[in-house]
Amino acid sequence: MTRFRHTPAIAALGLFALTLGGCAAMRSVGEGVGTVTSGFGDAAAAPLEDLNLRRDEIPTVLLQAQAAPYDTRNLTRCRAIAAEVRRLDDALGPDADEPPAPDGRLMSERASDAAADATLDAIRDTATDFIPLRSWVRRLSGAEQHSREVQAAIQAGRLRRAYLKGVGMQRNCAPPAAPSWFRPSR
Repeated sequence: MTRFRHTPAIAALGLFALTLGGCAAMRSVGEGVGTVTSGFGDAAAAPLEDLNLRRDEIPTVLLQAQAAPYDTRNLTRCRAIAAEVRRLDDALGPDADEPPAPDGRLMSERASDAAADATLDAIRDTATDFIPLRSWVRRLSGAEQHSREVQAAIQAGRLRRAYLKGVGMQRNCAPPAAPSWFRPSR
């Protein structure tokens, strides 16, 4: 009988989570590979990733970076280097040398979004907690291997972007073919 004693509290928490989760249901969170439409549906469907039934696709530019991170074929001009850096930026999000873009949101909107994100994280964690022996399930389903592949591709993309910006500096290119702080000499 004590097993269901806290059911009203859990139901209230679930209703609260649904309310806050609905506020953020249509927002896009993150950049590059991590870009997903964040919301209650994604949070509740998180176990599908653990079972390897839903996967993040690795962008082609990151697979190419993984295969040849230091390849400079067809990158003899600043314009070509800048185009390749932009492709990597699209997949990875802004580089560490880029200042954060002003989002124009009020402080109350940022606080509301932070609360919604925390709620969605709690829903995602709760949904994945229902999988017994989750780490073994991820290993056996191949989800852990895919996650490692995604992280390796992201790392290769970051390495290639940094290398290309170094090449751009050497060739006296303007940003984005070089770091944002670099000013080419004329």
